[in-house]
Amino acid sequence: MSSAERHEALLNIGQVLDLLRPDFPDITIPKIRFWEDRGLIKPQRTPAGYRKFSDADVDRLRYVLRMKRDHYLPLDVIREHLDAIDRGLEPPQIDPVVPTVPRVALNADGLPAPESFKRNDNFRLSRKELVKIAEIGDDLLGQLEEFGLITALPTGHYDTDALVIAQAARDLAEFGLEPRHLRAFKTAADREVGLVEQVVAPVRRSRDATASARAEEAISEIAALSVRLHATLVKAGLRRL
Repeated sequence: MSSAERHEALLNIGQVLDLLRPDFPDITIPKIRFWEDRGLIKPQRTPAGYRKFSDADVDRLRYVLRMKRDHYLPLDVIREHLDAIDRGLEPPQIDPVVPTVPRVALNADGLPAPESFKRNDNFRLSRKELVKIAEIGDDLLGQLEEFGLITALPTGHYDTDALVIAQAARDLAEFGLEPRHLRAFKTAADREVGLVEQVVAPVRRSRDATASARAEEAISEIAALSVRLHATLVKAGLRRL
């Protein structure tokens, strides 16, 4: 094959997305760029700086996506696998057994429903399991704990909320947002919790036998409405940018 033919065989990032999305619908351009920054792939660059991907690059992306989706491996471990493959070695066997993560109740519009604020699971993860399933490094988890975004249970385990927060922080990190940047979200959430507490406190002080149940129901409803209002205000603000 001539040099010109090899150049024509290379793919731009949009074509790579078209190839991968049927099997991996969550793939995005920021993710590909982030994985390049982490050294998992090394696409060629045109003189103008555009990325050009070979078939080997696409195969590496498929491997990364498969290891994340099917085995919940952190990127650092996947990079070690790719390094072994590059050196002619076989990657290690993967243990396919992982905990099953419960689904969060959502409305049709994708926003949390009141039911999602009711604690009805005994989901518990060890630190090692949380890092593995959330696909984060232990250093990121440490920072999330340092800034009060995640707190371990008294038993030392982590619950569903910790997993969701860890996954969100992981995805936000791909856009350059670090845990220290996320303290504003924690501050805003604490203020909303305080507002809910003001509303339900009189109900809880009632001597009515149903007071506790009514308070919990009110908390779920107000929390869902609060998140809906918050999300809509953010969306409206972004439209003005």
